[in-house]
Amino acid sequence: MSLRFVLGLLCCLAGTVHAAPAPQKAYITLIIDDLGQNLPRDRRVLALPGPVTTAIMPDTPHATEFAREAHRAGKIVILHMPMDPATGPFAWHPELLIEELEKRLNAAFKRVPYTSGINNHMGSRMTAQQPAMAWLMAELQRRHKFFVDSRTSAQTVAAAEAQKIGLASVSRDVFLDDERTEAAILTQLQTAISLAHKQGSAVMIGHPYPQTLAVLERELPKLKAQGIDWIDIKQMISVRSNRATAAHGKDGVYR
Repeated sequence: MSLRFVLGLLCCLAGTVHAAPAPQKAYITLIIDDLGQNLPRDRRVLALPGPVTTAIMPDTPHATEFAREAHRAGKIVILHMPMDPATGPFAWHPELLIEELEKRLNAAFKRVPYTSGINNHMGSRMTAQQPAMAWLMAELQRRHKFFVDSRTSAQTVAAAEAQKIGLASVSRDVFLDDERTEAAILTQLQTAISLAHKQGSAVMIGHPYPQTLAVLERELPKLKAQGIDWIDIKQMISVRSNRATAAHGKDGVYR
């Protein structure tokens, strides 16, 4: 064995020992709910410096107009579908027949054009209803739309029903603004960032509150420096590959 070969082998081994592992990718996506009520306020959402997803309520005065604006701005539009305990002409309730649920869903889609998918507004009672959620996921599959489970209740079966039929779907990890103070919202954003580093991704949902928008406008431009890639909701669905995180299931299966 030549001296040159031995030295080369030692160099290779040294390089192997000291090579730093590739850092894990960390992704975040952001959905802003409850849009369509106030155009000047909602337009601040469109001005956020990245691929924010706009979740528009069908029973708001500017639902159709704002959906068109968001689409023109290149943002992904989703229907923010009211579900029990939400009320109103579009809201789903457990006692309604499937025919009425379909009628309300059709009417909601007409009010919010350019939708790529839906997420639930409220829905702690409704998303626990297995027959209705199974029907909804099959209907979204037929319409070629995805589903985002807002997870307003630990009893939700929505994501599980989506997963059963292979519907493109993802679940929320962090609500940013249950407490409407900038300090609390910043804490929640930092929680999402830490979660993204820990598990590879985090799905955030916020609302167009002045405090939320102020924090997002200030902090989102800093994500890249913190090792975070801000991606759109469709990319997040691809990253997650329809698998549940540890907080939402076991071995990738929603519970």
